[in-house]
Amino acid sequence: MRKLVLRMSITLDGFVGGPHGEIDWIFKSMSEDCAAWTTDKIGQAGAHLMGRKTFNDMIAYWPNSSEVVAKPMNEIPKIVFSRKGFDPSKRGEPTGALKDAVRMNRADGENMVFHLPASAKTWAKAKVISGDLVEGIRDLKKQDGKPLVAHGGASFAQSLAQTGLIDEFWLVRHPVAIGKGLGLFSRINIPLHLKLVETKTFSAGAVANVYRSEG
Repeated sequence: MRKLVLRMSITLDGFVGGPHGEIDWIFKSMSEDCAAWTTDKIGQAGAHLMGRKTFNDMIAYWPNSSEVVAKPMNEIPKIVFSRKGFDPSKRGEPTGALKDAVRMNRADGENMVFHLPASAKTWAKAKVISGDLVEGIRDLKKQDGKPLVAHGGASFAQSLAQTGLIDEFWLVRHPVAIGKGLGLFSRINIPLHLKLVETKTFSAGAVANVYRSEG
């Protein structure tokens, strides 16, 4: 049985994106030790799970990145959930979240031209699941193997949280409040009871909290 983990950055007031999905609030409190912790965590994954919009951003970003997190993101297989289905070998339209990341992390900013180098092979060969999300997650969890590590998009993360199938939450809480936005748990119908099993404070003020589901 495989464990399902959700990895997200989150604000002090519980948002994983601004009203339009903005993530520019993340970058002021990013640091090398936070990136190292994230790299170690996602390196444990047997597969990365995400929605189509996040996939389109990540395939444009990570194969072109020299950041430490790029290696496990590029090398580990991907599984993408899309109700309509799509061809992962064809580049899709990026979101504002990608533009935020490029603007904050790359000197060439909005003028950066994305291409797909050899490290994009695992992205182009991603498995696409177009059926029911709950059924798809349950089928994946029945398999043997390393953890399934899911990455938001806010909408995909909200949908996963609503299923009640997440075994662990790896949340990096940034020292910022944005007042309004997209709440991680805004779609749940019943309380999620979680146990805090790990805490790590980083040099720029972000704090990682690992929560385990208690049922």
